[in-house]
Amino acid sequence: MSEWRQGEYVISTDPARVDLAVVHGFLERCYWAKGIPLEVVRRSIEHSLNFSVWHEPPPGAAPRQVGFARVITDHATFAYIGDVFVLEAHRGRGLSKWLMRTIVEHPGLQGFRLWVLLTRDAHGLYTQHGFEALANPERYMERRTPDAYATPAAGAPEPAS
Repeated sequence: MSEWRQGEYVISTDPARVDLAVVHGFLERCYWAKGIPLEVVRRSIEHSLNFSVWHEPPPGAAPRQVGFARVITDHATFAYIGDVFVLEAHRGRGLSKWLMRTIVEHPGLQGFRLWVLLTRDAHGLYTQHGFEALANPERYMERRTPDAYATPAAGAPEPAS
């Protein structure tokens, strides 16, 4: 577990510091994970390297999670960055740039042959950290389940009555 500080803000990889309610609250309303169940968010956090951004104001006010990103990786060759966000009230302070820099410079995430991420509207942020359009998009394939959060997972056991 690591921590980085910048003024009143802290980035932590401590999984115990992830505020599941904040992360789920954002993700269930965002364009890429709309309607995601709490249990799916919990499992995704459990199986990822998480970067939580916390606002730690001066004494007297409670710390609050204000941003998040997670890295799905084999810790040797590949990393996928997902679920990146900073709450609106804390945007415009360079937190997303700091968060991305912290991720790509993390000592345990070096020497990979490939990093990937998906974005609809934050290309400018990610290009600042070395990301670019796919060099060979014809090689990439995907398997989509657009309504994954609206129906039970295929093969999942039925809930007990």
